[in-house]
Amino acid sequence: MKHKIYRHLLFWFTYSIQGTLLEYAWIHDLFPPEREAYVVTLAILFNLLLVSVKMPFSYYVMQFPINHLLVQKTAIFKIIIQILLALVIAIFFYRIANVYVISPLLKPEKTIGMTDVFNPSGLFIALLDIGYICGIAVALKLFRMQASKLKTEKFLIKDKLETELKFLKNQINPHFLFNTLNNIYGLARKKSDQAPEVVLRLSKLLRFMLYESHRESITIAEEIRILEDYLELEKIRYDHRLKISFEKEIDDSTQMITPLILLPFIENAFKHGLNETTGDNSIQIRIKLQNGSLFFQASNTQDYSGENNVTEKIGLSNIRRQLELMYKDFSLQLDNLPKTFNVSLKINLNSHGTL
Repeated sequence: MKHKIYRHLLFWFTYSIQGTLLEYAWIHDLFPPEREAYVVTLAILFNLLLVSVKMPFSYYVMQFPINHLLVQKTAIFKIIIQILLALVIAIFFYRIANVYVISPLLKPEKTIGMTDVFNPSGLFIALLDIGYICGIAVALKLFRMQASKLKTEKFLIKDKLETELKFLKNQINPHFLFNTLNNIYGLARKKSDQAPEVVLRLSKLLRFMLYESHRESITIAEEIRILEDYLELEKIRYDHRLKISFEKEIDDSTQMITPLILLPFIENAFKHGLNETTGDNSIQIRIKLQNGSLFFQASNTQDYSGENNVTEKIGLSNIRRQLELMYKDFSLQLDNLPKTFNVSLKINLNSHGTL
């Protein structure tokens, strides 16, 4: 509220300085040089008198007709009538001030009457003077309202996108947890000695998911560590039935990346590839980072005889949406081939997206 009052005071103070200078320029030739102080006093007095007429009209237009026009766009004719009536009253008082206060101080010898109030040229000057300052005030109000509206819309859009991103992450994390718990269940049924190690590795992953994955970004080294932990879990489960190749070529291990943005692609390879394959199982993963550009490739064996079309399930569709929110420059290609399913992802990690 204080800021609003200060803005209004500054506006009228600035306008009063301009108005005083114009009044001074208009009347200073009417008096001899030795009466300079008197001329300055008159200029200030005349400006304050006329501002006292312009100000109520300006605030009336800003607070009532303009606000109603923005809310009730169907009542335009009624609002125009209100503005015109208020303008007529403002012009009348403006001319009263000119004729009965300002003119007698400038020309005491002149006889004045009501006919001077309705002098056409005087009315026209009054219209221009009142319309000028009212127009500026209304324009500034509309500009501030539009700026505030854009700021609010931008905030709401950002808030909506952040909520959507959190929702997508919350869908992926339980999905990952469910798959890993299935692994532990399978080992427990076999009474495998590897079950405790799987539980330990899972606890490390859960710790990351609970305390780190909601960060906006992590280093590429941390992301790769998570991928390696996940692959170790799957190696224990598949044992000799699975061949995994994981190649890494990183030029900057401190490069930041969105957490868990790569893991679902590898998870998808196990869930929808190897689990449905009857022959030899293999996964090839390659990550290359060069000058902020990430190249990720994942390929898994599969038994498939259909067409090369990809139905994106919840994991892949969520990751695509995350990529859209987090990065402006990326490409994702999925190839469903007879013997392999291939993922090719390119991201400019420095091309931050909507959030």
